[in-house]
Amino acid sequence: MTASDPILIAALAVSFLAGFVRGFSGFGGALIFVPLIAALYDPARAAPTWLIIDALLTLPLTIRSAGRCAWGEIAPMAIAAGLFTPVGVWALTASDPILLRWAISAAVVAILALLVSGLRYAARPPLAATVAVGAVSGVLGGAAQLSGAPVAAFWLGGPGERGTIRANLIVFFALVSVASALSFWRAGLLTADVGRLSLWLGPLYGLGILLGSRWFAGASERSYRRAAYAVVAVSGLASAPLLDALWR
Repeated sequence: MTASDPILIAALAVSFLAGFVRGFSGFGGALIFVPLIAALYDPARAAPTWLIIDALLTLPLTIRSAGRCAWGEIAPMAIAAGLFTPVGVWALTASDPILLRWAISAAVVAILALLVSGLRYAARPPLAATVAVGAVSGVLGGAAQLSGAPVAAFWLGGPGERGTIRANLIVFFALVSVASALSFWRAGLLTADVGRLSLWLGPLYGLGILLGSRWFAGASERSYRRAAYAVVAVSGLASAPLLDALWR
């Protein structure tokens, strides 16, 4: 792996974009990073690499968001996600990589369809719905660090304003990252190759987070939601193995 490696150059660009999206919306970094890095390398390196750089570089965001988020909504969802994360990690280690990526792409597109359908809820959802979303999030998080897609769809479909939604997502990811890290460690996925890739990609990811956070400060409610939908759409299309020829 050298600075002149075209695959690494593409990965660096992906890392910056993913960081920018994460800083702006509070989620979506993995939706960009994991599918595209999986296409450039493989899913078993993409998911743990994102976990390492995201957990370290979003710590300031997490601290600032902890006082603004809705803990009553986050706690049960995070517990359910943590319990189901090992199921996703098992799928990551036991499934064919191409089939897994098709499944991930299909899941992301289905979530996008739900988002743009216009379905909304006005009252606080029942606990069972919150737990169910957390369980789905855990499976997708363990398999591809895509836990944010179902959770974002759930909260974007409610009455919450952009600041609270963003804070909820940031704190939720911080909690779920702990379960993911333990599961990846037990599965032997935190390898030296993952560490080296993290060192290469981390700085540009951090720069993207910084710039994305600055853009969020001037965004309207409408533009925030539109940007969130666009993030999900791009990741769903880009993660399809059919487009591998564009990334290699």
